[in-house]
Amino acid sequence: MTEARTPTEWRSDAMQRRIRKRYSSERNFKALGLFAVLLSAGFLAFLILTMASSGARGFTRLNIAVPFDFPALAIPLSPAALSGGGDVDSQFAAADLPGAVSRAAEAAFGPQGAATLSDSGWLALRAAIKADPSILTRKATITIPASPALGIAESSEGDAAMQKLYADMKAKGAVSRGFNLAFLTDSDATDPTQAGIWGAFKGSLLTMLVTLVLAFPIGVLSAVYLEEYAPRNRWTDLIEVSINNLAAVPSIIFGLLGLAVFLNTLDLPRSAPLVGGMTLALMTMPVIVIAGRNAIKAVPPSIRDAALGVGASPIQVVFHHVLPLALPGILTGTIIGMARALGETAPLLMIGMRAFVATPPGSITDPSSVLPVQIFLWSDEISRGFIEKTSAAIIVLLVFLLAMNGIAIYLRNKFETRW
Repeated sequence: MTEARTPTEWRSDAMQRRIRKRYSSERNFKALGLFAVLLSAGFLAFLILTMASSGARGFTRLNIAVPFDFPALAIPLSPAALSGGGDVDSQFAAADLPGAVSRAAEAAFGPQGAATLSDSGWLALRAAIKADPSILTRKATITIPASPALGIAESSEGDAAMQKLYADMKAKGAVSRGFNLAFLTDSDATDPTQAGIWGAFKGSLLTMLVTLVLAFPIGVLSAVYLEEYAPRNRWTDLIEVSINNLAAVPSIIFGLLGLAVFLNTLDLPRSAPLVGGMTLALMTMPVIVIAGRNAIKAVPPSIRDAALGVGASPIQVVFHHVLPLALPGILTGTIIGMARALGETAPLLMIGMRAFVATPPGSITDPSSVLPVQIFLWSDEISRGFIEKTSAAIIVLLVFLLAMNGIAIYLRNKFETRW
């Protein structure tokens, strides 16, 4: 016979203390959770605001309207010779356009006028003459990018004389800030006013294409085999553990592997999207295998049993029923893995994708850079113009990453099946 339990005295002081302690612990736990969320959101907001405030100027460019008196400058070019065909580039090379730009700026803005123009400002003059050779016979005003020194003076910083000159030019209406389309359409350059991200952006696209073409089919087929066909023994367990460990290996290890195998052994072209994509595919494949196995495992066994019951072969069960139902999870894992690969820098540095490349790649074997490496290289420059370009390129990379993650969320929501 069991002893009768004494009824709980809920109004006792001891019980009231225990209840208060329990509620206090719950409030503290909720407060810690809220603090963690606010702290994470704060760091994210700080990153976004910092990048937006610093990078907004990278999408714009300070321009100067320089008046040119072409007859007085006596540039050794003639509209007839330029319009008549022939070697136009040789004529421009012999015309000393940089000197003409400097003389025009000094005539308009004083002895320091030349220092207000970008080193590559003569390219704007050459483009204007090419577009309309007849301006060589009259006066014309041409918009030329400003130098980084004048950009610093615009922020009321730097040399006092340059700040005064900027104020005078602004009073005359000679300076203006406009959208810098060249940042999105040009490639890397030594002059920050001419530097753009198109070459690195195209290199990233080609690298991601190679990564996807290699990593997705191999990763999915590996996941199908391990989940549907592989025998359960210690060798299979060893392979599964190895794949799980590979997903956590530091990315620079894959860079060393790519350097040893693809460059030193197979002698593939250095600094090319082909090698970059193959290296990143090695890093992304374990992620796809793990995501694929989890997605295949989530398909109910009744689907397989029903398909087998109506006479489907095992391979038809996999490719006609299991794989389509698991595809949303596989695609989500694949895109998240690709997004991680897009932001990687260390493995690409190991295979030489840090070279100065001023021409966008035409194929996967051409020398190229990628966005993370381009950001890394610009961040090492001391020019104020490259600091703004770095922040602007980070914004482009973040938008690229957010777009890829948005696609993953869309695919998951569109094709997800709830059992």
